[in-house]
Amino acid sequence: MTIPEHARPFHADGGHVGVLLCHGFTGTPASLIEWAHHLADAGYTVSLPRLPGHGTSWQELNVTAWRDWYDHVDAAYAALRETCDTVFVAGLSMGGSLALRLAEQHPDVAGLMLVNPALGAVDPLARFAGVLKHVVRKVDSIANDIRKEGVDEGGYDVTPIAAVHELHKLWADVRSCLDLVTCPIILFRSAVDHVVPASSSDAVVRLVSSDDITEVILPNSYHVATMDHDAATVFAASVAFMQRVEAETARR
Repeated sequence: MTIPEHARPFHADGGHVGVLLCHGFTGTPASLIEWAHHLADAGYTVSLPRLPGHGTSWQELNVTAWRDWYDHVDAAYAALRETCDTVFVAGLSMGGSLALRLAEQHPDVAGLMLVNPALGAVDPLARFAGVLKHVVRKVDSIANDIRKEGVDEGGYDVTPIAAVHELHKLWADVRSCLDLVTCPIILFRSAVDHVVPASSSDAVVRLVSSDDITEVILPNSYHVATMDHDAATVFAASVAFMQRVEAETARR
């Protein structure tokens, strides 16, 4: 199957500090590509993979397990660790969930940059996906929750229900081990998000063991903030965060 241009992974070689970017559920690397370019221009080595089942067809995603998504970013993280002295991990929505799991499994993650990280969904029916998948295969799309007009993240035009069930399994796994996360975190939360509830970010802040957590509220963006009005804030603040963490680590 030919992968469309917007769904193709991105990699840029840079300095000794690497950044792994993880996109969200039903989305593509397009949702994070501008962030990736900004980081590459700042001199970082950047990896933005395409998650299994994404950027192809919703039917393919519907037969993909959450461990397929995680194993893919885990391999990408390992590849960065081979060439970089330090690696930060960033994620949007489900990508934030995957980033958190990486930090749970790998204490050497230097820091997390999370944008509207998902540990639950606004739609109350999502929790019943394990039952609904036996009745319906898909529901309406969750893509393009973007306040800025004329922007398309390249996500699927439907939401596959069996994959939503896998997403819930991922959330349960991540939530159960959040206390293992000890690295510095910068968490960006949109003031209005129609996909992920504010309680997800609240849970991250409450349950992780990190003592260095910065929250940034994005007043003019919806869920896909990396393509919205506050994208520049995310890009600049993430670089400043990494520079600060690197400097503090060097002083120890």
